[in-house]
Amino acid sequence: MANPLTLLMPVVPNTAVTTLVTLIAKNQASIDAALTSIGTVHFARFLILDTSVANLQPTSTANNNLVLAVITEYDGDFDAYISDFVKQLGDVFNALLFYVVGAEPLIRVQDHLSEFQAFIKANDYSQMPGAPSLYGAYPYTVQTILADCGSDAATGAAS
Repeated sequence: MANPLTLLMPVVPNTAVTTLVTLIAKNQASIDAALTSIGTVHFARFLILDTSVANLQPTSTANNNLVLAVITEYDGDFDAYISDFVKQLGDVFNALLFYVVGAEPLIRVQDHLSEFQAFIKANDYSQMPGAPSLYGAYPYTVQTILADCGSDAATGAAS
């Protein structure tokens, strides 16, 4: 059964949406490769929200109300999951955390793994009391699904 992660991080004021979008896009191939390599991630996405507008969809201008969300569903233990990400994508997280309010002491996450895990736990909406639970349509792990679907599924490509 998959576990949810809904990491919500306030963005440093006056950061342009395009800064975050460009940073994520520049690292997309590495992110995709790491997600595939880790082998426990069902789905993952970055989302940028603007809390100053009703539909939460940001414009391209800089503002003081952005939130960077990392939303995933994964198998297994939380600490092991985050450790895997730090090993494979530590530098990407370091670059993103530069734009997150209060995250500067965590930068170089490779040197602050336990603090980074605590930060994520503290900002993971999925773990907050009263947060809606994750519905799972199936009880299978990523590895079980990949084994049953063959090698095409292992590429991580959507059909």
